[in-house]
Amino acid sequence: MNKLGRGHRDKVHQFMTITGTGEKLALSTLKASDWHLDGAFDIFYRQSHSKSFIDVRHLEELYNKYKDPYADMIMADGISNLCNDLQNFILILVLFLPGGSSRYCYGMSRLGLHILLMLLLQLVVSWHMKAAIMCEFSKQEFVGGLQSLGIDSLEKFRERIPSMRSDLKDDQKFKEIYNFAFGWAKEKGQKSLALDTAIGMWQLLFEVNQWPLVEHWCQFLQARHNKAISRDTWSQLLEFARSVDPTLSNYDADGAWPYLIDEFVEYLTENGII
Repeated sequence: MNKLGRGHRDKVHQFMTITGTGEKLALSTLKASDWHLDGAFDIFYRQSHSKSFIDVRHLEELYNKYKDPYADMIMADGISNLCNDLQNFILILVLFLPGGSSRYCYGMSRLGLHILLMLLLQLVVSWHMKAAIMCEFSKQEFVGGLQSLGIDSLEKFRERIPSMRSDLKDDQKFKEIYNFAFGWAKEKGQKSLALDTAIGMWQLLFEVNQWPLVEHWCQFLQARHNKAISRDTWSQLLEFARSVDPTLSNYDADGAWPYLIDEFVEYLTENGII
């Protein structure tokens, strides 16, 4: 390892620290991923999952530990307890926020940061479990989801957290998580997503997959729209954020964007933002 450059040595040490593996496995996995840490974590946990034995009895014990005392499902309190049991504050901070997002350390209270990180963790876990509703896990969702992830203990759950960063960094998986978030966050029986909830989710998701115009978008909605958000607007905004340059240099006024996005472009121009 002495022959490696400093950057590669740092990645080896980081990989060993997070996964608990030895130097030889760390080196081989990082080389297989062309020295991309995200890819190395993905390879490591995919291989670990394929070799792991899942004890269904342990899954039952986990479910019963967090199950609501008055309903046959895990509710908000149980999910909060689960997240607290999983919590490794510094590790989650480094893994989920871009580059460690040091600005959060100074710009947000510890409580606010804790809530942000826990909500993001809940979202990714819920996506893996195919949970239909925010802050609710049926027994089938919880047990089936953990089984598919190769998890039957809190220790294995903690070990999986690094690979969830890979999910958020992967364009296709992020798109799936983003679209999943609409149905997950909306209230039962509603077709649209409440504006305040939509704004909160956008701020959360676009912190991970950064879009420079997200705050202007949220301000525009509060000033000009002030209504619930449709699924079409939700899904089209991600396409807009990905395909249109933040300077709007390649924006096509005749494109098939929802009217709300066209109004947003007008808002940016009228206010001299672009």
